[in-house]
Amino acid sequence: MGKKLESSFKNMVLVLFLVTLVSSAAVGVVNTLTSGLIEKVKIEKQVQAIRAVVPEFDNDPMADTRTVETPDGGTLQFYEAKKGGNLVGTAIKTYTNNGFGGKIWLMVGFNPDGTIYNYSVLEHKETPGLGSKMDTWFVKGAKGDITGKNPGTTGLQVSKDGGNVDAITAATISSRAFLDAVNRAAKALAENAQ
Repeated sequence: MGKKLESSFKNMVLVLFLVTLVSSAAVGVVNTLTSGLIEKVKIEKQVQAIRAVVPEFDNDPMADTRTVETPDGGTLQFYEAKKGGNLVGTAIKTYTNNGFGGKIWLMVGFNPDGTIYNYSVLEHKETPGLGSKMDTWFVKGAKGDITGKNPGTTGLQVSKDGGNVDAITAATISSRAFLDAVNRAAKALAENAQ
């Protein structure tokens, strides 16, 4: 049998240091092993979002990417979708800081004429059952349908603010934030049309 360590302050600090060192090393190894996979999954999720928000295309929109700065210092990603060399739509990764739960990230697809083709919610922290309904509330045929509308430079607003888009029931702040992200993308598209 081995000698039992005496319970002293010095021994407790040493054991705690060793446990922390081993734990930190393990976290570092796991992070290194998974970082490439996480990045790959993130890119695939983005490609799927692009496919969901623009008409069918035959190019690689990830290769035809532009970054545009917004007046408030943020950046938007533009992904041009082409078929047979002709532009069929532009997907824009956009955001707003005005969500009830913080930042909201969307992928919004526009037809060449500036009308909204579709959108995809990429990330949010809105209230479950309320603001989180944005992924189904604003789609074609739903009560707050924004597809086919052209926000242009004037933008879309909820009906409570004098606009013509129905807000999510009991989630007006989230609805305003969602439309803010869409309007940010539409304004950037209008100002940066090629």
